[in-house]
Amino acid sequence: MKLAVIGATGMVGQVILKVLEERNFPLTELIPVASERSLGKKVNFKGKEFAIVSMQDAIDRKADIALFSAGGETSKEWAPEFAKNGTTVIDNSSAWRMDESIPLVVPEINANLLTTEHKIIANPNCSTIQLVMVLHPLNQKYDIKRVVVSTYQSVTGTGKEAVEQLEGEIAGSHPPMKYPYPIFKNALPHCDSFDELGYTKEELKLMRETQKILNDKTIALTATAVRVPVQGGHSESVNIEFHNAFMENDVRKTLHETPGIVLQDNPETNTYPMPIYAEGKDDVFVGRIRRDLSQANSLNMWIVADNLRKGAATNAIQIAEYLISNHLIKKTV
Repeated sequence: MKLAVIGATGMVGQVILKVLEERNFPLTELIPVASERSLGKKVNFKGKEFAIVSMQDAIDRKADIALFSAGGETSKEWAPEFAKNGTTVIDNSSAWRMDESIPLVVPEINANLLTTEHKIIANPNCSTIQLVMVLHPLNQKYDIKRVVVSTYQSVTGTGKEAVEQLEGEIAGSHPPMKYPYPIFKNALPHCDSFDELGYTKEELKLMRETQKILNDKTIALTATAVRVPVQGGHSESVNIEFHNAFMENDVRKTLHETPGIVLQDNPETNTYPMPIYAEGKDDVFVGRIRRDLSQANSLNMWIVADNLRKGAATNAIQIAEYLISNHLIKKTV
């Protein structure tokens, strides 16, 4: 099993290597790929060093699976080239997510869509993954009508330069500005670029990807995405309106019994999800579950997850594991 990691030196790429090692992913050959300026540099994996190679080198080595985390433009250009050569691509950018011919997959929800014919598979947006992990079991039981979500997103979602900006501002220096304003002691209602209606791309991803993953365009969803001075993970305040009535304890029981979700919901002991505790973990944490007193059949909750792990690296690796365990990888020669 030959595995290429495209963007191996980036924040997500580094977490991919870490999670592959932790999960003892069954690869026999690692092919790390990064930009031209990184060619020849080494990455560490399981105590060994592997040299960074070019895109074309990786294609020529006929990887069985390629995990892409190098941005949309890179994916648009190179993912089809890998696919044409027999490699199954799992792409972490937004390049392919809304393409109707490309499956957008959270394994716990819709991995059953995958076949041997799918050579490009889209990994959803980080904030979408943690949201749909919670929405899916509730939608099956109570039939969701509408969702209102406000996100509180870590600077790690923007990349290394954003982390350096925050760290520099905390240290009192004057770092290069990745954001248009300071992020330390601040909150920016601005994740990605704005469209003509005033929504950001991050907000539109939440709205559109959720419908695609849940396979239900009737679910109304609106979002406000906010960047906060946190490094450990993304948080979401979520209001859900159902078509059907519910009991709060039944909601808690359903979520508690859902694989991949950890229920943290006890106000008496100040138990609720926080990014400081979600960092480095693969689960999605949910709490602050309470009935919305202003609207029938409505519920409020708080969802937290490590955006670099389940929100990116871990979800992509779980897709790869599913493909292997279900014999959906056609071996390259």
